[in-house]
Amino acid sequence: MPSTDTGQSGRRPVDRQALSTRLLGSAAKKSYDPVVDIDWAAPIPDHLYGLSPEWSTLYATPLWDGLSEDQRVTLTIHEYCSISGVGIWFECLLMQLVLRDIYGEDPAQPHVQWALTEIADECRHSVMFARTAETFGAPSYQPPASILRLGKAFAAKGDGPAVYAAILVAEEILDIFQRDLMKDERVQPLTRATSQIHVVEEARHMRFAREEITRRTPALSTWQLRRHRTVVAAVAAIVAENLVQPEVYASVGLDPREARAAARANEHYAGKLRHASTGLVAFLRDVGLVGGPSELLWRRAKLV
Repeated sequence: MPSTDTGQSGRRPVDRQALSTRLLGSAAKKSYDPVVDIDWAAPIPDHLYGLSPEWSTLYATPLWDGLSEDQRVTLTIHEYCSISGVGIWFECLLMQLVLRDIYGEDPAQPHVQWALTEIADECRHSVMFARTAETFGAPSYQPPASILRLGKAFAAKGDGPAVYAAILVAEEILDIFQRDLMKDERVQPLTRATSQIHVVEEARHMRFAREEITRRTPALSTWQLRRHRTVVAAVAAIVAENLVQPEVYASVGLDPREARAAARANEHYAGKLRHASTGLVAFLRDVGLVGGPSELLWRRAKLV
């Protein structure tokens, strides 16, 4: 039976096939191939940041104040490459989840064709992020082994609205972040180019995810709703915690454990993440996927 728990809105999803048809048309008109649409041979300016300095995990801390300008540039490049590397990890999970979701369905249906188009986008994005790190000369940053194992389990078992809420969690936070970067002339051209491509194409993914969440959540029982809330909150906390891996701090001679502790305590950075999560949290709360005891996970992750 549908849930009677509080927090679900009366919003109605748009027609699934009509929306998918519109998204397919938009993708046909405006999509990118990063391999050819980005100038990978362009020089890397020495004086430009990898991301807006205000988005650095150490910005406004004593550790940031103690870095030279060259070190700040290097740190932000490695931070962007870490976020890109974590993006690859998460996009690989999302591709598996979406493929599982449509497995066995009629491929003539627009929503199945849209799902395949979204997966193709994510493949190109993953290659784009990998080449970005390679071009910047940064390592291929990934989450630790424990998080990789959790991700593998989620890819194998995730279902229902939690799948699309997970997509939304990762993509909406990155969307706000990358919209700042793509407009910032202090930032590397390569960062701005990859951010623009990701923002344009992910806008379609987020629209579809929102509608799938709106369509599927009201059918959950009270117990299912609580389970999905917990899964979504855990995904949000893991994503926020793992965007920047502690190894990045060694690139400028900082002790990774000390710098990681400073980043976790940095209220400026926490405020940036909360701001980036505002629309996401409001939507998920409206449909009922934020609320109850699981909200503590959102608070501990400093996303609300």
